[in-house]
Amino acid sequence: MAIEEEDLERVRASLVLSDVVSQYVALRRVGRNQVGLCPFHAERSGSFNVRDETGRYRCFGCGAAGDVFKFVQEIEHVDFVTAVEQLASKAGIQLRYTTGGESKDRQRRKQLVEAMSRAVEWYHQRLLTSPDAREARDYLRRRGLAGDTARTFKLGWAPDDWDALCRDLKLPADVLRDTGLAFTNKAGRLQDSFRARVMFPIFTENGDPVAFGGRIMPGSPDPAKYKNSSETTIYAKSKTLYGLHWAKGDIVSSDQVIVCEGYTDVIGFHRSGVRRAVATCGTALTEDHVRLLKRYASQVVLAFDADAAGQGAAQRFYEWEEKYQVRVSVARFPDGKDPGDLSVNDPDALKEAVDHALPFLGFRLNRVLNSRPLRSPEDRARMAQDALAIVNEHPNEQVRKLYAGQVATHVGLPVNDLVQLAQRGTRAPTVRVVQQRQVGTPENAEFVAVAMLLQRWDDIAPWLVEDLFAQEVARRAFLAVAEAGGAIEKALELADPEAREFLERAAVTDVDADPVLEARNLIAAATRRLLSRQSNITDPAVMLSMREARLALELIEHPEAADGAAEALLGWLQGANEERGE
Repeated sequence: MAIEEEDLERVRASLVLSDVVSQYVALRRVGRNQVGLCPFHAERSGSFNVRDETGRYRCFGCGAAGDVFKFVQEIEHVDFVTAVEQLASKAGIQLRYTTGGESKDRQRRKQLVEAMSRAVEWYHQRLLTSPDAREARDYLRRRGLAGDTARTFKLGWAPDDWDALCRDLKLPADVLRDTGLAFTNKAGRLQDSFRARVMFPIFTENGDPVAFGGRIMPGSPDPAKYKNSSETTIYAKSKTLYGLHWAKGDIVSSDQVIVCEGYTDVIGFHRSGVRRAVATCGTALTEDHVRLLKRYASQVVLAFDADAAGQGAAQRFYEWEEKYQVRVSVARFPDGKDPGDLSVNDPDALKEAVDHALPFLGFRLNRVLNSRPLRSPEDRARMAQDALAIVNEHPNEQVRKLYAGQVATHVGLPVNDLVQLAQRGTRAPTVRVVQQRQVGTPENAEFVAVAMLLQRWDDIAPWLVEDLFAQEVARRAFLAVAEAGGAIEKALELADPEAREFLERAAVTDVDADPVLEARNLIAAATRRLLSRQSNITDPAVMLSMREARLALELIEHPEAADGAAEALLGWLQGANEERGE
């Protein structure tokens, strides 16, 4: 299939190349050219040149070059014929084809888009004029969405009727089904997909209507607040952003796009003069969305709680920042307020939230640092550990080190200590808080042993047994950790409340000591306790074993014999306690 050469020239002559390019790239006049950042590769200084006199563009960075048709092909990822058709549609030119006309796929798409256009207008007129839409008009008026706003965004009303749209549009059944406007019910009749809902039409970035989002009225028994069109051959949720065709001009000129969760949030931003907002269509932000947005801007401001999705979402955002050279930040709204509410009650606060957006990592970190008061050294250590776990999700070492410095300042710990942890990038960093303790005090020694068991399991676990713990809560904490195999979260689940508090303190405390030496000290202390309880023993066999234990106790102080002595004492302790029934 080919397009008549004469029609190609008519389309080319009707368009100014810079007008087309400026929908995607911010251009500035430099001599006879217009220059901007290349949309086809990441760059910091503009090397993308457009010359209207010749109708050609060229990037001196990556070598991309061509005419208006080639530009649309590359930027929209479409074939030549589709690029021409899109431009011809904007120019109002009817194309003629030299070999069999349009393909069936293109003809079908046009048919479905035309059906959606009729549905948009039908719903819109019902909202503006129908008596049964009075409640919907009142609702929109209260939300600041009536009048010119409703007309600009083509808001509509789906009446509470089984098949009003189907009857009035008189479209073929397969078209109604394939657009998602209707479905065949159990009785075998066509039924409207949307009923008793305020309608928000969804357009592609080129302005083609492809889907709807329908909102129930307040007080409706329907549990689904929003109902969205199902995916069709003309609509893919992961590749469509509500409001982009209205916003892309401002997005390009500001090099910034605001991503919202809902349709009314987008409209609220536009009403407040911030006309660079878009929204996902009932789905999370996807890589296809980011790839689409990169065509227009390098700054993405999230106008929703991006942290709620957790670590997986964070990793995706960091990957996208690196892959597509975009910067992701998060707008900070007053508690309990969303963009739709602020656009009515405090539009200045809406603008301020965007102007003071924090980098994504900074936003998440602030949430942790402001989450609770710091009343004790343990509080400070635990907060530092939680904060560094967030910081260390970031793949860039220099970024981690800078944020680690902020954490250190907030919690009052040495900057170098936290920067070193950030430099290593450990996902579950252990923050050192050296606590003073009296040497030889059994309960402190047992606390240190449990702390080291949590943090250096492989180094100390082979040396520790239940018989070494005289303090009851330390013994119960040890048993929980041992059963959990050193996993702190599992140990906390197994521990009783008192032992759990003991473990929570131990988890954030790291004593600068040798784990094997600490274990030997604990073995020696347990041996002395047991020997003191057996001082009145007269049984010759027991007395012999006690003398061997005392000899081993002396040897444990000598480095060359310490390991063997410690192993012998462990065996003696367990055997003696079994004989005593302990």
